[in-house]
Amino acid sequence: MCAIWRRMTVARIPLSHFARAQIGGWLLIVAAFVGAMTVIGGITRLTESGLSMAEWRPLIGWIPPHNDIEWARVFALYQATPEYRQINAGMSLAEFQSIFWWEYIHRVWGRLIGIVYAAPLAYFWLKGWIVGPLRGRLLLLLALGGLQGVIGWWMVKSGLVNRPDVSHYRLAVHLGMAFLIAGLLVWTALDLIARPMKRAAHGLRRHGQWALAAVSLVVVLGAFVAGTNAGLIYNEFPYMGGRLIPADLMALSPWWHNPLENLTTIQFQHRWAAMATAVVIFWLWFEAWDRAPERGQRIAVSWFAATALAQIALGVATLIAAVWIPLAALHQAMALLLFLGAVWTVWSFQGAGEAQTP
Repeated sequence: MCAIWRRMTVARIPLSHFARAQIGGWLLIVAAFVGAMTVIGGITRLTESGLSMAEWRPLIGWIPPHNDIEWARVFALYQATPEYRQINAGMSLAEFQSIFWWEYIHRVWGRLIGIVYAAPLAYFWLKGWIVGPLRGRLLLLLALGGLQGVIGWWMVKSGLVNRPDVSHYRLAVHLGMAFLIAGLLVWTALDLIARPMKRAAHGLRRHGQWALAAVSLVVVLGAFVAGTNAGLIYNEFPYMGGRLIPADLMALSPWWHNPLENLTTIQFQHRWAAMATAVVIFWLWFEAWDRAPERGQRIAVSWFAATALAQIALGVATLIAAVWIPLAALHQAMALLLFLGAVWTVWSFQGAGEAQTP
């Protein structure tokens, strides 16, 4: 995706400094809204609120229940779901309302992102500022945002049929799309408002790309942990049940079910993939501090390494605290900051000047 995005180059489009600053600043604001959305979504998941709205009304979903009749209607829809029948049977209307609001905020925030993106896009387009390859980028982001809404409902539907929880596979797709959108927003903003740097050596660029890929994998594995509640077992570190390699790591048969369905394996692979990724990042930081041709690149990779260190600390604390919601929400927010640090680092290494010698 990064290679495709670079080919849609916007570095040399004929725009004034003022126009670039306006568009770039807007894209960073949208990225911040997307970041807030991931945190709200995480809290919605952690409070078991995600299945409280059992219908999807894209056009009139802004309006919450506003009288007793409407509350009775939406509560009746929830009472027909597997989550109510198997877990929350006997829940009162007041208890239902306490979980309803997080999912409502999550969905409304998604619609708000659509407005924050589409309205300025139309304004800048009418001003003649959306030119050249920038058009393709921004229209693709608009399409991805719409697709994300569809993916969100596709995810929710997986918990409304037979199982009282959403599919962790669909959750991973939903979270991955949010991170992708945020990354493309930030990359485009950097293209517009940041000073182009000299291209780093091929080996350093490749190392940065591997680090970005590793962070992306850990994010997906984290979604598996969240979607299966695997963080609620083995709340110790570095051991799991008093062992570095837990006894039930490969308890399922055939073996390939374990990394996908075994809660022990799902937590094990997330924690150790995160540690391996941290090694890759710190190695990159050490390498870049000597070999990166520009100060801005060293700043980017230093931020990347700092967020990796903070994320490790938050991950371990979240695990030991048995997924205490405030810590878990911070862990999810830091995951996005870490991912964006990877995007910033890779962007800075690509550069626009002459390639450095390997």
